[in-house]
Amino acid sequence: MNPTNMRENRGSTPIRSTTFRAKFQDSSRCLPQRGPLLSTKEPGMPILTVGRNEYMKDDFFVKIETWHKPDLGEEENVHGLDADTWKDVEIFHIDIGDRTQVSNEDYKPDEDPALFKSLKTSRGPLGPDWKRELANNEDCPHMCAYKLVTVKFRWWGLQGRVEKFIQKQERRLFTNFHRQLFCWLDKWVDLSMADIRRMEDETQKELDEVLRMVTSLGVEYVLDKIRQKGTVRGMTVGDE
Repeated sequence: MNPTNMRENRGSTPIRSTTFRAKFQDSSRCLPQRGPLLSTKEPGMPILTVGRNEYMKDDFFVKIETWHKPDLGEEENVHGLDADTWKDVEIFHIDIGDRTQVSNEDYKPDEDPALFKSLKTSRGPLGPDWKRELANNEDCPHMCAYKLVTVKFRWWGLQGRVEKFIQKQERRLFTNFHRQLFCWLDKWVDLSMADIRRMEDETQKELDEVLRMVTSLGVEYVLDKIRQKGTVRGMTVGDE
């Protein structure tokens, strides 16, 4: 089992996250792909997202536990792990303003916080010292998302490699997404909680329909249908 803890700094938000290795792309294709991704949130508890596979059952899961804190990522072991587990956790600090943390394949100038300037809030671009400047600015809200990613893949001959592969791709996903999130600031900053809940409900209905179709018709059939309506959005696994 491979736990990883990571912090990502996003515009006015730092974070923790994790990921997995692209060179195992071919071997992963032979594995069954079905299985929903479940996310839950209870008062006083971290957001919990768990992905499983029907074929491997308890031998495979990806668990992401997220705490959002009003700080710049200074807390240690925010998830309260025991000492034996904590000593094996690898910590990554993600800085969304750091161009060197993004691969050339993933880089997009219009999703670069170091270039983006919000018209509605005047936030950005993020310079090399943006975190220090943010800490000294009492008028600018910020938070850190601490993400603990635990991966279990019990398959003889593949376990270690696949777990590392997943961890690396998770970190890449968190980095890219939170860079995008900051650069999309003007699109969401005016949304009310009612707007967000409505969008969540609509997205959940869409995901439920896709999962239903995948279960009954298969992944490739569903992807072909989506391509007919528009571009399939998401992150591809690159060669590394």
